[in-house]
Amino acid sequence: MYLKRSLFALFCCLCQFAVFAQDTTTVQKPAKLRQHIYPSVGGDGPILSFANVKYGGEHVSTAPRFTLFFNMGRNYNYDFSKYVGIFSGINLKNIGIITKGSDTLDIKLKRRVYTLGVPFGIKIGDVRGQNFFFFLGGQYDLAFNYKEKQFIDGRKVKKFNTWFSDRTPLLMPSLFAGFRFYPGIGIKVQYYPNDFFNKDYKQTVAGVTTYPYRNTASKMFFVTLSYDFRDPIIKNYHHFKMFRK
Repeated sequence: MYLKRSLFALFCCLCQFAVFAQDTTTVQKPAKLRQHIYPSVGGDGPILSFANVKYGGEHVSTAPRFTLFFNMGRNYNYDFSKYVGIFSGINLKNIGIITKGSDTLDIKLKRRVYTLGVPFGIKIGDVRGQNFFFFLGGQYDLAFNYKEKQFIDGRKVKKFNTWFSDRTPLLMPSLFAGFRFYPGIGIKVQYYPNDFFNKDYKQTVAGVTTYPYRNTASKMFFVTLSYDFRDPIIKNYHHFKMFRK
């Protein structure tokens, strides 16, 4: 009788071990990628702008424009796999053009706009680990604030600021491309194929109406140290990364 009880107890222990082993095997199934839209804090850092300006077919002297503030944004990402994803969002940028007078006339004009932009791009590479990936796409910017400064012999003689000015187009499309590496820093080049100034803008002074940008061609592009970091507000980021069945 004692032997039978011992064998029965041993059998029960073996059955329990088998069930535990089966559960353990089930838990250890390979992890699969969860396809979710997840947010990130990203945008443009320091911006170095360059311009190609012509007036009446003649080249106008320009200077590079460097700005740090205010360039920021927020992105929303969707990854089809570990290596391909898309993103969109909204960001704030400070972009503009600096033109100069002739060698004998020390005049400098600084024109800039603040814009709200909506990008749409594709990422190719290690998009989940963010070790290294390329990205490219397009963007529409809405210019909501225009500012102009005029300097003569290094002295500021004129300055004005207007909201939703007609001096520039309201919507400014652009194309961009770049790469990013860990932990979220990268280089981006962005090009605006349309003119910075609105050729149809007109002004009336002393009863005389003129079109100051009618004969002006003004193209611009910039290089920036872009960034894109995981949102620090979201603590449980593994929810956006992996799950196990």
